[in-house]
Amino acid sequence: MTRMVGPEELARSVREALHDAGLPDREPEFERPRNRAHGDWSTNVALALAKPVGTPPREVAQRIVDHLDMPSGVERVEVAGPGFVNFHLAQDALAEIVRNAVREGDAWGRGGDGAGRRVNVEFVSANPTGPLHVGHGRQAAIGDAVASLLDATGWVVEREYYFNDAGTQMAHFGASVRAAMRGEDPPEGGYRGTYITELAAELQADGVAEDEIGEAAYQRMLTRIKGTLAALGVEFDTYFGERSLHESGAVSEVVERLRTSGHAYEHEGAVWLNTSKFGDDKDRVLIRANGQPTYFAADCAYLAHKIARGFDHCIYVLGSDHHGYVARMKAIAQADGVEPERVEIIIHQFVNLFRAGEAVRMSKRTGDIITFDELIEEVGADAARYTFLRFSNDVTIDFDIAEVVRQHRENPVYYVQYSHARIAGIMRTARERGVQPGLVDDAPLGVLVHDTEQELIRRIGTYPEVVADAAAERAPHKVARYAESLAEAFHRFYTECTVVGSDDELTRARYWLVVASRQTLVNALGTLGVSAPDRM
Repeated sequence: MTRMVGPEELARSVREALHDAGLPDREPEFERPRNRAHGDWSTNVALALAKPVGTPPREVAQRIVDHLDMPSGVERVEVAGPGFVNFHLAQDALAEIVRNAVREGDAWGRGGDGAGRRVNVEFVSANPTGPLHVGHGRQAAIGDAVASLLDATGWVVEREYYFNDAGTQMAHFGASVRAAMRGEDPPEGGYRGTYITELAAELQADGVAEDEIGEAAYQRMLTRIKGTLAALGVEFDTYFGERSLHESGAVSEVVERLRTSGHAYEHEGAVWLNTSKFGDDKDRVLIRANGQPTYFAADCAYLAHKIARGFDHCIYVLGSDHHGYVARMKAIAQADGVEPERVEIIIHQFVNLFRAGEAVRMSKRTGDIITFDELIEEVGADAARYTFLRFSNDVTIDFDIAEVVRQHRENPVYYVQYSHARIAGIMRTARERGVQPGLVDDAPLGVLVHDTEQELIRRIGTYPEVVADAAAERAPHKVARYAESLAEAFHRFYTECTVVGSDDELTRARYWLVVASRQTLVNALGTLGVSAPDRM
């Protein structure tokens, strides 16, 4: 049985050819040519070696090909263009792609690059002073999908939500609810909005004591936030409150450690951290002149706490208004003796909300800004998540509600989910007509020679690479765009090839190709946290 051919096997053969041809040792890199006529894999190693050996690249490429032992699963190798070496897979190698996708099932596309290392992915982390808005929704989708991608590539992942349950903002929030209970305006720096008056009425009806209002208000808002996230399908392993850092002495401990190391100093009665030494644009205050620690001091303690919990890597997902945190957090790490590369900041842009091309800024329900709860109610969790995730993190999204809910093939989320529903329908038809597909290992997959069959198989075969690349680049949109391309390849196949027909062998082979397509689409959507419906 032929193994699925990939860059590792091809690189091994090329390295041996370089040695046998008397060429310098070099690690070849492979990519998939954009033009299918150029093969399944291509390497530019000959172009890279041409100058060192003083020989035209096409001649170097030909020497490599002349000394190459044809790797198993490769039909032919050719020199192309200025000196590329192109590899074309054999039919049995394509068949093995189908078999692997079916055999591996839910594990198809998963890899081990993370090698069991522990990573903490912190995202959303909105203070419990109000409901989540649409921008928080994008961050929730990104953070959850990045965590899923890391899990799929062998990392041990912990999803974490960090919230402020201490300090000025929480004091203002509690005071605002108290004022609403008395029918008064909120204090200076306080919070307004229908949600404040609703919360005040709820606490009043429940008879919450005056001195417990602040605590009760934040706990209930946190519960509401958790409910919103659950509606999106996001579950956190840990909810971490800032208050615990102060109560445990973690903040004081890290400040003293930074003093001892010589990175913290006193100036005008305050304690500062010399972050500019590590690339920040200015030094930051740890302890104010009045003796109160800053949020920055809590950030220092929080990172130290994560490292102490044994995380090898710490990821923070933040909005573009937090761009300054990139240098700041890496400076915190270095000042406290942590390698800066263990801290990673993922920045995402904001979301503009539209309805049929018209900007939407106000809530129909409350008159305030649209909450994420309202958006989920209107478009559904799947459509919201998919729309957030099909764009690169660094692109501002124009989210048009009318387009997102439209049931048309031009609506990507509808098209991808409908493709899965169509696949499920084909499999139902096969069962109803008594198709006996047997085992995939025994299926006559060599008969899958139609152009659309071959293209669909090749598209399925790229899925593990897509997952690995998307994980490495923290780019969930690559999986979403892949799902769309897979749906398109399946549509072309379905249009030109009858799955359940009179030819038993062809029916069995196409049935397993359909199963492999379904599994790949399910896995891709699952990584994004989007469902794969059987009927639509």
